[in-house]
Amino acid sequence: MSRHGLAYEQAPPFGVPLLFMLVAPAFLFAAGVLAMLPHWTADLLAPRTVALTHLLTLGFLGLVMLGALTQMLPVVGGVPVPGAVWVGRIAWAGLTLGTPLLAWGMDAMHTGALRLAGGWIALTLCPYLAAGALALARARSIDTVRGMRLAVAALPVVVLLGLGLVAWLRGDWQPADPLRWLERHAIAGLAGWIGMLVMATAWQVVPMLQVTPPYPPRLTRALAWGLGVSLAWALLAPSPWQRIGHAGIGVGLVAFALVTLDVLRRRRRKTPDVTLDYWRVAMICLIAACLLFLTGGPHTPRLLAGVLFLLGFAVSVTHGMLGKIVPFLAWFHLQSRRNGRGAGLPTMKDFLPDGAARRQFRLHVASLACLSGAPFLPALAMPGGALLAASAFVLALNLVRAARLYRSHGGGF
Repeated sequence: MSRHGLAYEQAPPFGVPLLFMLVAPAFLFAAGVLAMLPHWTADLLAPRTVALTHLLTLGFLGLVMLGALTQMLPVVGGVPVPGAVWVGRIAWAGLTLGTPLLAWGMDAMHTGALRLAGGWIALTLCPYLAAGALALARARSIDTVRGMRLAVAALPVVVLLGLGLVAWLRGDWQPADPLRWLERHAIAGLAGWIGMLVMATAWQVVPMLQVTPPYPPRLTRALAWGLGVSLAWALLAPSPWQRIGHAGIGVGLVAFALVTLDVLRRRRRKTPDVTLDYWRVAMICLIAACLLFLTGGPHTPRLLAGVLFLLGFAVSVTHGMLGKIVPFLAWFHLQSRRNGRGAGLPTMKDFLPDGAARRQFRLHVASLACLSGAPFLPALAMPGGALLAASAFVLALNLVRAARLYRSHGGGF
C-alpha cells in the first residue's frame, strides 16, 4: 500500500481505463446532435427522449464509469480485477457498438435493432460483471468498496429489466404493468448504478484530489446502507408503498450533495480549480432533481428532473472527475515508469491546462441552461444540443491532448 492506503501497484495499465474514456465523448456529441433535431417533446416516453437518455447513460456515462471502476477497484480494494484487459475490451466493444444501435432502434422504434442491441450489450457485460463481482468479493471492506458492491449489484438488475422492456416493445410478452417495469429500470439505473457509484467514488477521490477533509465515516456508512435498503424497497415493494423507497433514495442523495458541498467549502487548497465548479454545479442540480422527483406532478417537471440528474449532476460530476483522474493517472504512470524520478516530466496541469478546462466548463453550463428550459420552451433544444455537442468536442480534444502528451514522454498503453 502507498499513500492514502491505496494499492497503486494493483492498477491496470493506463490504456485500460483510457480506452473507455477516449470514446465516451462521441456519445455525448451524438446526444447533442440528436437534441438539435426537430420534434422535441416533454413526454418522458417519447422515442427521442428515451434514445437521448440511453446515449447519455449507456454511452457516455456507462463508458466512463466502467473505465473508472476498472481503475479504482484494484487500487481502493487492494485486489486486481481478473482478466481486466480482456473483460474491459469486451465490455467496451459491447457499449461502443451496442449503444448506437439501441438508440437508433428506440428513436425509430425498430424492434429488430432493439433486440440485437439489447442482447449484444447484455452478453458483453457478463464477463465484466463476473470479474468485477469476484474482485469485489475479495476486496477489503471499506465504505467505498461497499458502495461499489451495491452499484455493481444494481447493474445486472438494470440490464435484466431493460431486456424485459425490449421484449415488451417487440410484442414477445405483455407484463401486467409495463410502466412499473420502466420505473424500476430507471430507479435501478439512476439511483443504484449511477448514484451509488458516484457517491462511492466521491468518498475516495474528493478528499484525495481536491484536498478536502474526509467524508464523515458514520455518514458514508449510513448512506451506503440507507440507499441500498431504500433501493431494494423501491424495486420490490407493492405499488402504493414504493414511494417510501423513493423518499429514502431522495433523502440519501440530498444528504450526500449537502455534505459534499460542505467538504468542498473546507478544502485546504484555496487556488481556483474548474473541477470544483463542476462538483458544485453537480451537487446543486442533484438537490433540485431529487426535490422535483419527490414532488411528483406532471410530465414536464419529471423531465426537468431527469435533465438535472443526468446532465446537471451525473455528466457534470463525470467532467469534474475526468479533469482530475486522467491527468493524475497520466502523471502517475509516467512517474512509475521512471521509478519516481520525475525530472523533465509534465505536471498534472500540463495534461489539462486551465484555459482548456474552463472553455469546456462554460460550454457545458450553457448547454445545461438551455436544455433545462427545453421542456418548457422546445426551441431551446436546438442551441442546447449544439452547445452540448461543442462541449463534447472540446472534452475529446482535451483527452486526446493528454494522451498524446503522455505518449510523447515515453508512456505506453
